[in-house]
Amino acid sequence: MNAPEVWSLVAVAAAVMAVIALVLALRAHRDVSVLRRRHRAMVLDEHADAADLLFGLTEAIEAERARISILEESLSTLRGGVQQSLQHVAVVRYDAFGDMGGRMSFSAAIVDDRGDGMVFSSIHARSESRTYAKGVVGGKSDVTLSPEERHALDAARSGRAA
Repeated sequence: MNAPEVWSLVAVAAAVMAVIALVLALRAHRDVSVLRRRHRAMVLDEHADAADLLFGLTEAIEAERARISILEESLSTLRGGVQQSLQHVAVVRYDAFGDMGGRMSFSAAIVDDRGDGMVFSSIHARSESRTYAKGVVGGKSDVTLSPEERHALDAARSGRAA
């Protein structure tokens, strides 16, 4: 290999190194720009000192604590409302009379988390149908419940299928 060929090879290698250095420099410049933007966004004012920044962050934290307190109160109110809503339901179908099939009679219990609510029963016979409603407080009724009504109430309170 003669001298001009060596110098050509060195020149190509130097050009490749220069391109790599340029790519690395552009990448570093981009990373620094991103960091500067983030820093500006955090500080909001390029001339603010650390004490001002900490004071601003402390105020923001206090505002968030107040907001969280309001949200906790709202959540507590909502939980109370949900506990009192009639949300637990169970239906038991049965044949009230031996001569009639098809399980046309039913008892349905609708209660809240405390077991307060109602039990409805509809008894179907060949010539007539009767419907009853019984109040329930704390899972108990002041009127005697039939076995089917008790089964519907227990299923509604436990959340299992009747």
